[in-house]
Amino acid sequence: MGRHPKLDKKTKRRSPPARNPENRENQLIDLAYDLAEERLLDKTASAQEIVHFLKLGTARAQLEKKKLEAETLLLESKKEAVDSSKRSDAKYQEALAAFRVYNGLSPEEDDSNE
Repeated sequence: MGRHPKLDKKTKRRSPPARNPENRENQLIDLAYDLAEERLLDKTASAQEIVHFLKLGTARAQLEKKKLEAETLLLESKKEAVDSSKRSDAKYQEALAAFRVYNGLSPEEDDSNE
């Protein structure tokens, strides 16, 4: 009464397609992993599928993943440093303009020929 019939393992509810490409890609990746898992459990997976998942479990794959994560963090910190440098340069220029005003010059004047 008011209950939904139980779904067996083969019958799954399909979610509607995602609305943006990134989420849709993730949705398809999840489906592919589910299918690969079913094939591994049913012992119908191809040698290529088995080798793929075996490689994911190796120490080398784990180290490569950590290396990629570290490189990503490094690139992010370099980007932040560049952005910070740009902000510092802008503040320096603002300070120079303020000093020119304090010296009685217009902010656009170049005081290098004094």
